[in-house]
Amino acid sequence: MVGSQMLKLRGFYLFIGLAGGMFNPYLTLLLVQNGLTSTSVGALMAIGTLVSILVQPIWGIIVDQYRQMRLVLILSVAVPGVMAVCYQSEHFVLMALVYSIMAIFTATQAPIADSYAIVTAKKAGATYGSIRFMASIGNAVGGYAGGLFVSLLSVSMIWVPFLVLNGLAALTALALPKNTEEDLALRKSFSDGIGQLIRNRTFLMFLGGSFLVNQTLTAFNTYFVLAFKMSGGSTGLVGVALLVASITNVPSMLLASRVIRRIGLERTLLLGAVAYMLRWGVQLAFPDPAVMIAVQVLHGLSFGFFYIAAVEYVSHVTEKDMQATGQSVFNMVFAGLAGIVGNLLNGYLLHAGGPQLMNLACLISATLGALMMVYVSRSRKDGKTGKVRKLSMSLPSEASAQE
Repeated sequence: MVGSQMLKLRGFYLFIGLAGGMFNPYLTLLLVQNGLTSTSVGALMAIGTLVSILVQPIWGIIVDQYRQMRLVLILSVAVPGVMAVCYQSEHFVLMALVYSIMAIFTATQAPIADSYAIVTAKKAGATYGSIRFMASIGNAVGGYAGGLFVSLLSVSMIWVPFLVLNGLAALTALALPKNTEEDLALRKSFSDGIGQLIRNRTFLMFLGGSFLVNQTLTAFNTYFVLAFKMSGGSTGLVGVALLVASITNVPSMLLASRVIRRIGLERTLLLGAVAYMLRWGVQLAFPDPAVMIAVQVLHGLSFGFFYIAAVEYVSHVTEKDMQATGQSVFNMVFAGLAGIVGNLLNGYLLHAGGPQLMNLACLISATLGALMMVYVSRSRKDGKTGKVRKLSMSLPSEASAQE
């Protein structure tokens, strides 16, 4: 039973990785082709992300009252897949509406899928990374395939594979159990605990560092294709860069648990933040398409290590019945607020000063985020982990047994 659910979750992550890898990096290119500027694209995405944060409590009520965790997960992939068909207009308001609807449903995807994955992995004596890495494989293949698709056909048709792959993800989610331990944890989590979490100073510093680090990621996720072309790169080579970035996530996510056991969660977070600093620093010092491709080998060390460690950190710092609340709060900051600020800021910087100004701002932001992670790491040493739950420097015993 557990093995079957592990397989289904890996399939789900693979399909959403393929869909996102093929569609997300090229959405900005599509919108610019339709007549929007990079600043307008940033505003559009910021509006959508803000709306998605505001509706988070509604999703909580739906899961609380109706216990529809699986249905919400299905909707989180099915609705965006269908709405992608509408990206054919040059009108900002219409595109903002389409993106907002997609963001509303996508927003609940990570907390629910991660809640399923964390609990299932612990039951199987495995690690969260051993499930989540399938999304990185999907992103790697999807990013490269998307570049070929755009080069051979048209960016205006990129919605076709996105719709098909999201449909497959929805069918896979349909095969997951309706009522599980994860559902019980989620029901309790949405009802209580947010105030308890935000009163934890170390947890707030962790959120602040996550925000500063991840807002730089929008410069890659949203604007890399534009920045790459502005630096003299071709559309075909974009797929190579995205492949390099995503494929490095696979070993990183598989090795993350061993790194965490060796140096601890907090130091792994710091390691990821420093990798972000190096990543943006290299692109700032050497503004060349070839360097922009080569430096993506740091994506796994930066995003891969940081994200896995962050999800595990939240899982460790919160009680069992607050797991999804912790993941939801983290996701609202890491993907939500960081997405809003990052899209607005980096879109403006790219439009005003080109890739170099954007890279400089990202280097500064990642450095400040790393300093916050130094505080988190020192708080662990001093025993000041807060009152939510005392942290452990290692992964759960189930993960250790797996090794």
